[in-house]
Amino acid sequence: MRRPVGTPEPDFRHLIHMSDERATFEHALFREPRPEHGYCTDDMARVLVVTSREPDGSSAVHDLALLSLRFLHGATDRQGKCRNRMNRRGAWEDRAALDDCWGRSIWGLGTAAARSDDHLIRHLAMSGLDRAMSQRSTWPRAMAFAALGAAEVLSSDPGDAAARSLLSDAADSMNGPGLGTGWPWPERRLTYANATIPEAMIAAGSLLGRPALLQRGLDLLEWLVDRESHGGHLSVTPAGGSGPADHGPGFDQQPIEVAALADACARAWTVDPNRRWADGISMAAAWFGGDNDVGTIMWDPDTGGAFDGLERDGANRNQGTESTLALLSTLQHARSVVSILQ
Repeated sequence: MRRPVGTPEPDFRHLIHMSDERATFEHALFREPRPEHGYCTDDMARVLVVTSREPDGSSAVHDLALLSLRFLHGATDRQGKCRNRMNRRGAWEDRAALDDCWGRSIWGLGTAAARSDDHLIRHLAMSGLDRAMSQRSTWPRAMAFAALGAAEVLSSDPGDAAARSLLSDAADSMNGPGLGTGWPWPERRLTYANATIPEAMIAAGSLLGRPALLQRGLDLLEWLVDRESHGGHLSVTPAGGSGPADHGPGFDQQPIEVAALADACARAWTVDPNRRWADGISMAAAWFGGDNDVGTIMWDPDTGGAFDGLERDGANRNQGTESTLALLSTLQHARSVVSILQ
């Protein structure tokens, strides 16, 4: 079994450096934020996920959680739809919709409502969820992200009717079969954050008492980990996606794909304590540490930031927020694995 020996602790310094009084800037040029590109709800939802997971967080981490909460409340309209893009002056640049940002917002708010050790944060998160969970999306990824947030709420409060209804509707949309022999995936191609789909199946199947859906999620995740592994390390789906006829390694590989695998393996571990899930988390942490197709370390110990992509000739050394959040999330799961196995 691969164990994350010497895995570093999550380091929030770069995330804090990327943030101002409004939110966390989306992009960086090397280690410096690029304010001209503004902020996005997708990132702020993930900020709330990782800050809510952090036990005994510093005051700066707590402040980041409150910052993300304020941003997500402002992003959500009265109907529960969500805007994604804010410019550096604080003006929204798009209309509220039910895209990935809506689902990720529910994921972040649900995680805060269930896991934060601050009563105010839990209260504010639930007040935001009341609107957002009344909506439904036609986009599979958006519903999968929303299902993860609903699952967090339901794990904490099994009597929450809105969370149960959303999770049930998400589960009903996940029952489609694979698209052919040898390709069990419910889409024609792997795209982005792929492991979120089996993770949502696992969460819904376990919490709603749907054993067939739970098993399908576990089987799909096992297939995905096998497909996204090569030579004992992760070789994840590249930014351009991957279909049945494609064979790796492919580039550019994105940290978000690695983090989604770690998230899903951590979820699987809670219902099926099989060593393969712990191994999946360890492989994800090792990918950032250089155990990847290029043998390149994918984060900067001097800042705590992660690099934006694994390219054929090395790392894209910009330290954007999405990549840094992917590193933080993965290291949180790796820390839990070490604790469990010791």
